[in-house]
Amino acid sequence: MSPRSRGKSASIAPRPPPLQNSAPVFAALGDETRLRLIAVLCAGGALSIAQLTAGTAITRQAVTKHLQVLAGAGLVRDLKVGRERLWEFEPQQLEQARRSLERIAGQWDQALERLRRAVEN
Repeated sequence: MSPRSRGKSASIAPRPPPLQNSAPVFAALGDETRLRLIAVLCAGGALSIAQLTAGTAITRQAVTKHLQVLAGAGLVRDLKVGRERLWEFEPQQLEQARRSLERIAGQWDQALERLRRAVEN
């Protein structure tokens, strides 16, 4: 490795995760029921399927399927507590998706600024 290339790699910031890594999160949250389940888990901590379905018209089977999709996207995980299975929110993937949106928003801001400068000149 030449001294010139070493200097470049030392000054380069780590690359953000690819945008496609967030696609499963956005797909999972695109369903209103799953979005509500995430909101409930964020507010209520780890809950059982019985607790998640209490007071709703959604069946336990349907909630189980939605939780499996959310788990596949890395948004929830299940814990076994005794004979009961609890589900809890996992914030890491949602945080990564938020960073992806911020990155896209920054790119749009830069593009709009370039357009503004071009129009004004």
